Amino acid sequence: MHTKLSLGWNFDNSYTKLPSSFYTKQLPTPVASPKLIIFNKSLAKELNLNEEALQNDETIATFAGNYTPEGAEPIAQAYAGHQFGYFTMLGDGRAILLGEHITQKNVRMDIQLKGSGRTPYSRGGDGRATLGPMLREYIISEAMHALGIPTTRSLAVVTTGEKVLRERFLPGAILTRVASSHIRVGTFQFARNYTSKE
Repeated sequence: MHTKLSLGWNFDNSYTKLPSSFYTKQLPTPVASPKLIIFNKSLAKELNLNEEALQNDETIATFAGNYTPEGAEPIAQAYAGHQFGYFTMLGDGRAILLGEHITQKNVRMDIQLKGSGRTPYSRGGDGRATLGPMLREYIISEAMHALGIPTTRSLAVVTTGEKVLRERFLPGAILTRVASSHIRVGTFQFARNYTSKE
């Protein structure tokens, strides 16, 4: 059964029906002082979200990972691949899937927070993201969509009010990413190599 909220979220989380080895239940790590930087009104409309309600303090807190909307089941997904030049266990090291939102046209879309803190798959990383790359992904993903190239979409970018250390300290940020699915080739590689064989 779907859960509908005044904001318009309508979560139905099929991924959590898979064996638990495919994911870890994981809440985002709260941030100090979230502030909305950019919000994609046209995408919000496609998702049947209430764009006015989505820009209030509670919803900005959702985009920052400080608040979990009703019906969401936050998880970090496990997968595998050759990211470091050899085959290894990977997973969402700095992203949390809030859940699968169902639109009024019965389209299922993943709602993911990128830069939302450490997970069991972080491999020593801090799980955070900085403002520049999150804005760049927002711009590029929406440009690709406008060109008719299938890709992830970007709903919002918030700053966290915290600094992230890379070569130097940079402003932290979180991207709300939207996709028909975050299942990858590496999800099937993980299933083949790391899940128990029965």
